[in-house]
Amino acid sequence: MAQLVQPIVIVHGGAGDIPDSRVAAKLDGVRKAARRGYQILQESGSVLDSIVAAVEIMEDDPAFNAGRGSILTLEGEIEMEALIAEGRDLNAGAVTLVKNIAHPITLARLVMEKTPHTFLGGSAVNEFASAMGIPRVTDEYLKTPAAEAALQNFKQGNITPKMEIGEGGVGTVGCVAIDTTGHLASATSTGGITGKYNGRIGDTPLLGSGGYADDMRGAVSTTGHGETIMRFNLAQRILSDIANGKSAQDASEDQCKEMTKRLKNGAGAITLSHSGEVGVYFTTERMAWAYQLGDQIHYGIDPGQHLVEPA
Repeated sequence: MAQLVQPIVIVHGGAGDIPDSRVAAKLDGVRKAARRGYQILQESGSVLDSIVAAVEIMEDDPAFNAGRGSILTLEGEIEMEALIAEGRDLNAGAVTLVKNIAHPITLARLVMEKTPHTFLGGSAVNEFASAMGIPRVTDEYLKTPAAEAALQNFKQGNITPKMEIGEGGVGTVGCVAIDTTGHLASATSTGGITGKYNGRIGDTPLLGSGGYADDMRGAVSTTGHGETIMRFNLAQRILSDIANGKSAQDASEDQCKEMTKRLKNGAGAITLSHSGEVGVYFTTERMAWAYQLGDQIHYGIDPGQHLVEPA
């Protein structure tokens, strides 16, 4: 078969007010994840394998608010959530209120592939993880000093988080990928927002908000102020713009701006169109992102920044 699309794997590491002290770690993390995802895509040809591998890299990295490094609820607990979606058959798997596992994105994929359901949460999802033989990890493994400090500052009234990003610059992670045939997939994983109520569910696991994939349109992963993103249905709006003829970049930019204009809070998105066009945009102070295209890594974190280096 002739190659129709050049394969791309693009990741983000969360949108928000990322301090200078966290920039290097976040850029290192997203570049590592993009490289790993691209390597898996080249080796396996599977966009699902690719995006899971990329997100797992970031779930293991305490520079991000997903897996190890997840922020804490008001009660000092970790409740994670994730979403995976593929664009050929519009299949998806979502999990929320996940506890004591290292890779929520892997659990979301198992929901998609091993159950008749799309979304599991609470005690049911944790029982499902055990039934699938997913190893348990301790709270001590998942918790970081930065997450604990952020909760204390929140309780003392020193910070009022508006993003799924904790003090110290950790942020929600996501990945979208396209293969040579134009098959698309999206993955997003998060620990939520500092000081959230136990049981709070954000935008990340909600189809059309935290992410979506449709081979007829494109794939998106979003990050930012969760309550606002879910009310605005950001991912689906971006894909609707693509369906109506906008480029991936214009659709991402226009809808992030529109959300912030109408609802005041910030967001970011990484997007791939069905033809492999890239879109990266955010209305927050910063958002770490990276993608591999051929033998080059493209990346940035500040508005308008686009750096390139050999892969």
